This record gives sequence, structure tokens and C-alpha cells, in this order.
Amino acid sequence: MSHYVITISRQFASMGRTIAKEMSKRLNINFMDRDIVAETAKRMGLSIQSVSDHDETVRKGNFFMRHAYLFHMDVYDINREIYEVQKSVIRDFASKNSCIIVGRCADAVLADMDNVLNIYVYAPFEKRFDNCVNQLMMDPKTARDTIRRVDKAREDYRRTYEPEAADSELTHRHILIDSSKFTIPDCADILCMCAQRALKIDS
Repeated sequence: MSHYVITISRQFASMGRTIAKEMSKRLNINFMDRDIVAETAKRMGLSIQSVSDHDETVRKGNFFMRHAYLFHMDVYDINREIYEVQKSVIRDFASKNSCIIVGRCADAVLADMDNVLNIYVYAPFEKRFDNCVNQLMMDPKTARDTIRRVDKAREDYRRTYEPEAADSELTHRHILIDSSKFTIPDCADILCMCAQRALKIDS
């Protein structure tokens, strides 16, 4: 297959983003993450920071966001608008070139496409805690609080914007991998092999 997309959903600190970057290098395809935020900001006429503040979250807007539109949308409508524009950006990226897309419910957004492989990266809490402390250099309290907060934010985000996909971690996902069982290079190797077979990628 000449054109395909891999999506990576991940628990916080499971190293899913890092694994996705390794896969993009091995497969020689684009890695789409912050590019989605930048393009969304461009299309909406907002700053990258403003969109980033609401990325993969369901939250109340700040003063700037409440006054960013002339149509007097309420706070939740603004969050919805950001999500809808991100969906359009994801679909545009996916329609043009082979790529790996991280997060933002891309598995659900691209559910109608045939040339997509959806991967979910997870790990036990203690392993993710260890990653936060030793890889991200967080203090223990911050690590525990951040894991719980980001996990909850991503769960709420999926439930709010793609409710049909929120009932089960299996919905729209083809491969689940516990990243604590392998090194990051090994995870990338295993998942690249799966992708090559599932998507019939020319090696």
C-alpha cells in the first residue's frame, strides 16, 4: 500500500509519543503531533499557545478565548470549534501522505478510512510514575498528580467529543501494547512489523 496512516493513542508517560517518533523514523513517514496544533491555530486565527492550552482537554476558556470570536460563542462552543477544526486538519493530513498521528482521537476521526492502523500504548501506573520521575524529571508528588490529571483529561476529552468510542478501550483500536514489557526501540520494531504486515507496506 503506497499511502497509509498509523494513529497512536497513549496513556500519559507510557512513552507512546516517543515510540511514535521512533516508528516514523523507521518507516520514513511524517510524525504529526504539534503540527496539528499549529495548523489548527492558523485556520482559526488564534495563537498556537491558545490552541495548545485546550489540546486534548475539556476545560473552561480564559478571557482571551471567550472573546476570540465575534459570534459570542460560549466557552464550550469554543472548545468544540477547536476540536472540529482539529478533525479537519487530521483528515487533511491523512488524505495526503503516509504519516503517524498522535492522540486527539485520531483513531475515531479516521474510522471510515481503510488504510489506517490504530495503536494504543499503555503501561502500569508504577512504570509510568517511574518514567515521570526518571525520564521527565518530575518530583514524586507532581508525577502522581500529573498522571491522574492527564489520564482523566484525556478520558473526558474522548467521552465528550467521540462518545461512541469511549465505551471501551478496544473501540477503533487494532493493537494494544504494554510498553513496560519492552524497550522503546523494541516497541517501535514490534509495531513497525505489525504495521508492515497489516497495511502491506513495502519494506
